[in-house]
Amino acid sequence: MAQTVEVNTRFGKYSVIIGSGLDYGKLALQVKKPCKIVIVSDDNVFPLYGDAVIGSFRESGYQTGSYVLKNGEGSKNLDTVAELLAFLANEKVTRGDMLVALGGGVVGDITGFVSAIYLRGIDYIQAPTTILAAVDSSVGGKTGVDLSAGKNLVGAFHQPVIVLCDTKIFAALPKAIYANGMAEVIKHGMIADKEMLVSLNDLSLDEICRRNVAIKANLVEQDEFDTGVRRLLNFGHTVGHAVEAVSNYRVSHGCAVAIGMTVITRAGEKSALTDSACLCDLKKALECYGLPTRCDFSARDLADAALHDKKRLGGTITLVIPKKTGQAELCDIPVDQLEDFIAKGLNE
Repeated sequence: MAQTVEVNTRFGKYSVIIGSGLDYGKLALQVKKPCKIVIVSDDNVFPLYGDAVIGSFRESGYQTGSYVLKNGEGSKNLDTVAELLAFLANEKVTRGDMLVALGGGVVGDITGFVSAIYLRGIDYIQAPTTILAAVDSSVGGKTGVDLSAGKNLVGAFHQPVIVLCDTKIFAALPKAIYANGMAEVIKHGMIADKEMLVSLNDLSLDEICRRNVAIKANLVEQDEFDTGVRRLLNFGHTVGHAVEAVSNYRVSHGCAVAIGMTVITRAGEKSALTDSACLCDLKKALECYGLPTRCDFSARDLADAALHDKKRLGGTITLVIPKKTGQAELCDIPVDQLEDFIAKGLNE
């Protein structure tokens, strides 16, 4: 039986539906009468699920079209945005119509951003096909694309009308992609739910998704526009995004976040900011899913890349540092001290 987590925002609320074998079209009718929809997906996901999803929407009375982009972070740019906007205009998509993001975080971010700016805003559905997207980027309305200078530097806040998380799809993910999603699950445990972190092997996939979405929803409700406590969700991401950039995106997002969490936690411990048991708990959880805990890049390269991050404000950059397992805090670090702080967290 499907479970529901409600997300309450300034502009209304929406549901995150979590379950196995969801009927997308039938669930969409809860929030939008039949209209024209465009399913945005990538060339990995669409061949697997596109026909079934189109069929589900058509059975519920929707007129459907599709736009398939090349998979990977390399597509998350303004060129792709321009191409998708032109496609929507040529298809005469109106403000009463809707987009559906069928894919991982890249597809979700692009679709959400285009939905925010096309005709000054149209509705969209998040239909994540990875655990990473389900528990992270599909909830909360943060959308955007990359510039050559850094990740997610162009974007908008634009909430979906509903989020549909089909755990049947997640259960069939390749091991490496499944593990990438678990990096974000571990992040949530480290900042807000120690009990979940230490019992992951005993929880069903539905329950893991529900608990993680609930953590994300709680922080979004308190801080919709990412100026306060919601920034705790950036744990591991400042260094993680730097790892992605320095590796020219050869390191996947989940693996980069795993490295970033490890670096920051070790640095926090050495700076007497983090409980001594915290790093052990983190590494145990990461290693359970084969996620990396070592960093092969220099502190200087990571610091240089991190300073392009949008978390920088003037002469400081905000890091999320765990105090103990299940609790973290925001710390402003002077930019001229960032390299030394990262160096403390590199491999022993």
